[in-house]
Amino acid sequence: MRAAPLVILSLVASALPAFAQTSECAAYASSTRRVCSAAVDATRAFHPIAGILVSGGNPTIGSAGTLGGIGHATFSLRANAVELVLPDLDYSGGAATVAAGDMFWAPAPLVDGAIGIYRGMPGGLLGIDLLGSAQLLPTDQIDNFTVAAGAKEIGGLALGLGYGVRVGLVGESILLPAVSVSVMRRDMPQITYGNVLRSDRYSYGVDLHATNLRLAASKKLMIFDLAAGVGWDKYSGDALIRFRDPVTGVTQPDVLVDLDNSRTLGFLNAGMNLSFLRITGEVGYQAGKDQQLTTNFEDFDTTAGKLFAGLGLRVGF
Repeated sequence: MRAAPLVILSLVASALPAFAQTSECAAYASSTRRVCSAAVDATRAFHPIAGILVSGGNPTIGSAGTLGGIGHATFSLRANAVELVLPDLDYSGGAATVAAGDMFWAPAPLVDGAIGIYRGMPGGLLGIDLLGSAQLLPTDQIDNFTVAAGAKEIGGLALGLGYGVRVGLVGESILLPAVSVSVMRRDMPQITYGNVLRSDRYSYGVDLHATNLRLAASKKLMIFDLAAGVGWDKYSGDALIRFRDPVTGVTQPDVLVDLDNSRTLGFLNAGMNLSFLRITGEVGYQAGKDQQLTTNFEDFDTTAGKLFAGLGLRVGF
């Protein structure tokens, strides 16, 4: 009878390496499996970064208050940015760590808009605005990035659209800030990093569907605008992985990956009201999460949170 626990422990121990593998790459061996795993893990690590890049923090940068009903609207031209550490596309699977490739702050221009629908009850309760956005992600402007054939794009920038609603909880007064909740849905076409047909060892393409929930507060102090908030994002999408066997050089069958993740975040806005134009900066932090990835990436901790920033120009009437 004493042998039974030992047998169970032995079985568990023998199973551990299987759990440490990337399941989509389990059919491959040695360096081929490591190249496949590097591509799959890079995809999963990149996806929430792309999500915060196109979503940002405050859906209307610098403000959380509803607009006051029909006849009121605001429009913003803004840019979000987040630091990217891209993996080396020449990884051969021989090393335990994937070397870092390009390191830079990736920009994402956006056009945001809000239109007042319902003024709300006294005190700003249940005021309603419709929200919309157009997101642009640079592809041709950054080495090794391309947008999927047939996808919406403008001048080499991948075009994504977003829509949502904001509901007021408290209207701004002398003593109290404006408080609101909002929900947005954003979609981006597939963007691919790397090109196996050219010379890279692997490539991965991902699309993005993001649902953004925000609770935000804002206050005007003379010519200054201040806002802060917290949020929760849900990111989903599909990934297409291509890679070449590092020994034979033969391109392997495509690997398809379902992406499904979530993140919490916080953000701060500060800006100035220059008559009809408001200039606002944003800083925020997307909390990290351990996705149990099996690949180590140089200069990139896949479990850590990400700092993001933004700058916006807003006009309203």
